[in-house]
Amino acid sequence: MQGLMHIYTGEGKGKTTAAVGLGVRAAGAGKTVLFAQFLKDGSSSEIPVLGGIANIKTRHCETVTGWVKDMTEEERAKAKADYARFLSDLFAEAEAEDADLIILDEILAAVNCGFIEERTLLSFLDEKPAKLEVVLTGRSPSPDICLRADYITEMKKLKHPYDRGIRARKGIEY
Repeated sequence: MQGLMHIYTGEGKGKTTAAVGLGVRAAGAGKTVLFAQFLKDGSSSEIPVLGGIANIKTRHCETVTGWVKDMTEEERAKAKADYARFLSDLFAEAEAEDADLIILDEILAAVNCGFIEERTLLSFLDEKPAKLEVVLTGRSPSPDICLRADYITEMKKLKHPYDRGIRARKGIEY
């Protein structure tokens, strides 16, 4: 089977939720899934459930634990090095384990923040194993990333409780 590439993007809620749904669907079909989070600390409510599914492995890099805008230059440099290593390890793991699907949750944000070099991501996308399905989530994918995609789904916010001052709620937004 030919592995295709999906992008879930936009200002609306649902990017990670869509990626999780696809991961569960793939696992239900007996496929092996690697679910990796960028710019998240591994405490999102989907992680315990995904980790309990035999053919889904979850990974995250704990370097960024607060707002990127509040980071010092030293923290940013450490994050960039850690995320480069994390991404390299993910590519190696996906290939070594012959994964069917890799989900790179919020990798577009990591690229946009400068923590992941876009050329590194593009190189992986261009050289990935033929059968590997890839999901990228986050806002504002570049034209070069979009050119490689087979699916692009934009989540558009029409209304959100945050606009009324309601903060993110565990089990709903994270």
